[in-house]
Amino acid sequence: MAAAADTSAQALSAAPSLAYYEPRIPENTGAAIRLSAVTGAHLHLIEPLGFDLSEPKLKRAGLDYHDLATVTVHPSFDAFLEALPDARVFAYTAKADTVYSDIEYRPDDILLFGPEPTGLPEEALAHPRVTDRVRIPMLPGRRSLNLTNAASLVVYEAWRQSGFAAGSPA
Repeated sequence: MAAAADTSAQALSAAPSLAYYEPRIPENTGAAIRLSAVTGAHLHLIEPLGFDLSEPKLKRAGLDYHDLATVTVHPSFDAFLEALPDARVFAYTAKADTVYSDIEYRPDDILLFGPEPTGLPEEALAHPRVTDRVRIPMLPGRRSLNLTNAASLVVYEAWRQSGFAAGSPA
């Protein structure tokens, strides 16, 4: 599946691509579709998905933004990486030293997030295509943020660094 109703916004935006590795919760993916629509970040979903793309919870969480987002579904992690051979891949995990705000992002970067509630598996984190493991600071003893909340922080930081290219004030 590839949907791209508003590719002009995606092409103009300096927001990097967002990738969800084997997402399991349709509401989080629906929220990521909204994030894609409002920032121009291309959303990549890596199968297997833990839900059907026609699921009502996914549609409801995405509201009426589905036609404004650019979404591509990849049959595997390797197929995803093959489709974007030159992109830097940043893997977000609690097991990292680099902090998300310390990276100088580029529009062709990929922000890779793992499934709820497990995060990215070690084989993805250790893949040679992963440029760096990255974390979002949290108070000690906290496990994680909601998946799309975490992705939103990073997408907006990357987009902010570009001066919110193609964006306009809300």
